[in-house]
Amino acid sequence: MEDMVLQFGRLRCLIVDDSPRFSDTARRLLERQGITVVGIASNTADAVRSAAELQPDVILVDVELGAESGFELAERLDEDAFPAAVILISTHAEQDLADLIAGSPAVGFVSKSELSSEAIRDLLGAGDGTEGEPVAPVSGPRGR
Repeated sequence: MEDMVLQFGRLRCLIVDDSPRFSDTARRLLERQGITVVGIASNTADAVRSAAELQPDVILVDVELGAESGFELAERLDEDAFPAAVILISTHAEQDLADLIAGSPAVGFVSKSELSSEAIRDLLGAGDGTEGEPVAPVSGPRGR
């Protein structure tokens, strides 16, 4: 299953962010752009439970989850061998977090202000599903 590719349907995404306002806005944006948001979590426990139940293709993780760390959540998801690709998101500039991002198992980083289905697909190296193009890897790339 490691190399399987979704051939049908839309990319399935879980958003992990402690801001309900951002989560709602991101859900609406991504769904308009062809990504199915299967769930939203606001903390580590809910994120792990939702990832296990919903089996998303990609998990967007805010680097600051209130008192919790998105970097620690990315590590936990990797250790628990969830097949989803993790993408870190933040309002902070990527260069401010570069060392932490590079040291994480996440496939990459997207600024919240630049979040889009295109940015997600670029990080996954996936097509948009048109003209027979694969949508996304079922198990996300774990390389840095």
